[in-house]
Amino acid sequence: MRCDVTFIFTPKESLEINTSIVHAQENMEQAREWLIKKWDELGCEPLRPSGKVLLLDRILAITDTLGHDWLSDHEEEAEEFARHCALALDSVRVVVDLPGLSIHSS
Repeated sequence: MRCDVTFIFTPKESLEINTSIVHAQENMEQAREWLIKKWDELGCEPLRPSGKVLLLDRILAITDTLGHDWLSDHEEEAEEFARHCALALDSVRVVVDLPGLSIHSS
C-alpha cells in the first residue's frame, strides 16, 4: 500500500516521502522495535519536559537528530525511516511536525 510521510522541520523546510508498506501486526511491531533501536543508536534525548518516551516522542527525536539536510542527502535511509513511521503508526498518511512537537496520522 502506498503511503505519504511529511517531515516538517521549519515553516520553510519540509520533506515529503512516498513509500510502500504492507499492513500487518508483525510489521507494526518490527517497525516499533526499529524505532527504539534507532533512538538508542542516535543517542536521542526526550524532547518533552516530562521525560517520558512514547512512540511519538521517539519519531520526533529521531527526526530532529537526523535533520532535514541528512534526510535529504540520504534518500534510502529517509525512505526506510518514513516506512517505519507509517508502519508503527499503522497509517498511510503521516505528518511529523517538529516545530509543533506533534504527529498527525490517518
